[in-house]
Amino acid sequence: MPNPTAAMLVIGDEILSGRTRDSNLHYLARALTDHGIDLREARVVADDAAAITGALRSLSGRHDHVFTSGGIGPTHDDITADCVAAAFEVPIDVREDARALLADHYAQRGTELNEARLRMARIPEGAGLIENPVSIAPGFTLRNVHVMAGVPSIFEAMLASLLPRLTGGAPLLSQTLPVLRGEGDIAGPLGALAARHPELSFGSYPFVSNGVHGSNVVVRGQDAAAVNAAMSELCALFPGAVEGAQGGAAPGGAMK
Repeated sequence: MPNPTAAMLVIGDEILSGRTRDSNLHYLARALTDHGIDLREARVVADDAAAITGALRSLSGRHDHVFTSGGIGPTHDDITADCVAAAFEVPIDVREDARALLADHYAQRGTELNEARLRMARIPEGAGLIENPVSIAPGFTLRNVHVMAGVPSIFEAMLASLLPRLTGGAPLLSQTLPVLRGEGDIAGPLGALAARHPELSFGSYPFVSNGVHGSNVVVRGQDAAAVNAAMSELCALFPGAVEGAQGGAAPGGAMK
């Protein structure tokens, strides 16, 4: 049975302007790979309601899960929650359990739960909360859309709260073989090897080391025996051209 599929929607003018470097996509991709959910698509959109709503509708209809980051804070440009509500045509308002979390958090800090901070308790009707152990303000899941913060430490903590609740498939295993030949030299044999192993995926990623052109050839699949067999064939294809190869199929994006 194929693994569930996912997409990520990164939201924020600061990402598109280059002011902020996104790291959440990289973190999510590795976490989902280990969990057995295949990340198939990623988009970045501005803080624009029509763009966010349109992307949510498109992605949620094409994938089992959609993960968002950004736009759930207390300021005027934090519009993600409203856009999720609009995309699924449900009401949104301050929810009492979310309000209680914020009220207790700010009371302990001696800080006022003002109108701006209360915006973070606005949750679309029918959504379930995603715990936020870092700054308390919750994310939420509505249908197959999981809404989380853009700050990496908070995003990662929310994801740790969410992932155990999601059903995954078989983790993706990978091995990498550094071959000291250019891609043009290995393309033919590598293509033939890939054709013999349609159950696996093969990638080639060029590098230059001490003036020598090489390629990191990556073999990925869910069957460790199949990955190991393909790697053995790969090593036999390029005797004497392999640098620092290590055996053993590794979970996720691990390079071994």
